[in-house]
Amino acid sequence: MPSIFTPYEWFARWCVERVFGLDPATRLGSSLEFFLYDVPKVLTLLVMVSFIVGTLQTWFQPEAVRRILGGRRRFFGNVAGAGIGIFTPFCSCSAVPLFIGFLKGGVPLGVTFSYLIAAPMVNEVAVALLWGLFGWRIALTYIGFGVALAIVGGIVIGLLKLEKWVEPFVWEVPLGAADVETMPLRARLKEGWRSMREIVGKVWPYVVGGIAAGAFIHGYVPGDLVVRWAGPGNPFAVPVAVLLGVPLYANVAGVLPITEALVGKGMPLGTVLAFTMAVTALSAPEMIILRNVLRPQLLAVFIGVMTAGIIAVGYLFNVIL
Repeated sequence: MPSIFTPYEWFARWCVERVFGLDPATRLGSSLEFFLYDVPKVLTLLVMVSFIVGTLQTWFQPEAVRRILGGRRRFFGNVAGAGIGIFTPFCSCSAVPLFIGFLKGGVPLGVTFSYLIAAPMVNEVAVALLWGLFGWRIALTYIGFGVALAIVGGIVIGLLKLEKWVEPFVWEVPLGAADVETMPLRARLKEGWRSMREIVGKVWPYVVGGIAAGAFIHGYVPGDLVVRWAGPGNPFAVPVAVLLGVPLYANVAGVLPITEALVGKGMPLGTVLAFTMAVTALSAPEMIILRNVLRPQLLAVFIGVMTAGIIAVGYLFNVIL
């Protein structure tokens, strides 16, 4: 069935056969066709989604988020925190000021973690890439599981009442004044355009590099090797993939194109998406930054809860997809 990306598919096949004179059935031809099709498709989606989310983000400035979440009860606050996290894709470097601002503003610790789990894991880059690589059903499923994981993880941390393991200086930092600015629609669209250019400008090399790696895997890595390591016959494939992803740092834009190729080689989708979640939500730089405001005990609890949750999500993905 034709789609909006069908012209890209035709273009990739035409280039392989007519421009390079290759057979798409060969390893090189297959890899090249994979690359030429995925690059424009993923970049197109990334531009579209980044512009939309960048525009929506103007309604969700950090101070406004703090006011919305402050004082809400457990569960409802976790749901709100995870939901808002989808539309506020702040980078890891924003974790410390956001964490301090939320806690100083009366946002419960568990709700704060629901927000911080959802914001980096369910962002516009991940959604655009998943949509382009696996289709909208997989993208929506990923969003649903990611939000559920953020809600449950925040609730668990909140129930444990671990505020004593937040570094004491956090409570002493003065809270900045609210910056409430009423922006006209034209200004919001302009900000969306600026945000889109900034995001695409930063991640496009990772997209191209990730797709190039995925194209190599697609054409040259034997399928039986991947299946033997992490295929349906290995009951420990999901935890192994997650444990490998926890200490690893890689941009989500570079990881997801590789997961597409691994799925094509026979690795279950739940296994590779669990790996992606671990890399995205538990990246080494974010853990180092969070260590500035969390004592090692709380950081360890956070990593443990997230690791267990992602493993569970990976198994569920494999069952339902």
